[in-house]
Amino acid sequence: MSAAATRRTATRLRVGDLVTGRSYVEPRDRAREQPQLITGTVAQIGSGWAGVDDLLGYVWVRLSCGREAKALVRDVEKATAAPDDRRP
Repeated sequence: MSAAATRRTATRLRVGDLVTGRSYVEPRDRAREQPQLITGTVAQIGSGWAGVDDLLGYVWVRLSCGREAKALVRDVEKATAAPDDRRP
């Protein structure tokens, strides 16, 4: 995927959008880490490095705990409201 195609794919998302989906784990890391369900706000679209986003269109999602998770654009969708984390 070209950098221009990545930008077109990512335009449905903007920094600050609330999203939900699955995190992305690099193939070399899958022996010790598995994709997780995530919900958070888009913190960054792509890597910010020229040429890096040519193969994978991804976003960084800031989770409620403050950490960030990497996700493929195609694996997340906009959410309408934040999940209710209160326990009974």
